[in-house]
Amino acid sequence: MRPGRAFIGFLIIFFCFGQIVFGQKQTAIPSSHKKIPANFCISPVEAELYNMINEYRKSHNLAPIPFSKSLSFVAKSHARDLFFNRPDQGKCNVHSWSDKGAWKPFCYPLDEKKNNSVWDKPKEITPYNSKGYEIVYWENNPVNIDSILPFWKSIEYFNSFLVSNGKWEGKSWLAIGVGIYENYASVWFGEIADPEGEPWICGMEPQKKPVIIKPETDSTKLTVKPVVKQLKTVIRDTIQISPGTYYIIVSSQQPREKSRQFSTQLISKGYKDAKVLIKENKVRVSIMEFREKQAADSALREIKKLYKDAWIYRQNNP
Repeated sequence: MRPGRAFIGFLIIFFCFGQIVFGQKQTAIPSSHKKIPANFCISPVEAELYNMINEYRKSHNLAPIPFSKSLSFVAKSHARDLFFNRPDQGKCNVHSWSDKGAWKPFCYPLDEKKNNSVWDKPKEITPYNSKGYEIVYWENNPVNIDSILPFWKSIEYFNSFLVSNGKWEGKSWLAIGVGIYENYASVWFGEIADPEGEPWICGMEPQKKPVIIKPETDSTKLTVKPVVKQLKTVIRDTIQISPGTYYIIVSSQQPREKSRQFSTQLISKGYKDAKVLIKENKVRVSIMEFREKQAADSALREIKKLYKDAWIYRQNNP
């Protein structure tokens, strides 16, 4: 057993005795506090954990839970708060929040009351107008996502969230948020859809809406078709590698067909820029691409947590 597991076991016993009370609406806070930063994004590792959870649900014939930007912001905020400020001290467990953020401090379960619930945090700090429910993972070292799901699956309390059984029997989760920071992973579940939609992966900003060009004359009307969202099954091979572009390579020197299959998997996981690069009979799979080296280096650090042999390829200008 890893050193942190015994501590987690203690926490499970501690917070399972705290009753989850479905209460009244909290006093409203200024709407400016509920705005999610425009540059908020999730890491590739967080996206991978989200996919792992839905794959597990699929094995139980359960529908995937839509990814929530709001709940991911709550999860990431809480993971950072736990790491930096350690509100889980004394009689306060890992669902507690410190007094060092744009939220109300909360000691769980001591502060849990009918009209003051920690499960109202999504309503408090985001536009998500409903309760959310959290599970937390902690270990001594920076989180290894390959350890998270097996551990949660092994504990009935956590597993009931993931596959909607036990206390959550028949529950239809309509939103899920994931946040990981250093030693902590937090996942929040919600019962209503998130009006903010899904988060985007850092370095993979969503496409801007197309500009509609007005016709110059009635006889030469121009129309611009809306951008069709790329199908997850589309595979892109490219021989014309853009000079000066930094590609993050996660597979190389594999047969072309195998590389195409891997690229399909990456696209299905949300890496819309994944493609097969072919240059001088060398086959590589790129997961992300950047024009700036600093952005590529930052993304590479995250990608290496999933694909340890990832590296950056750049063709020099001819």
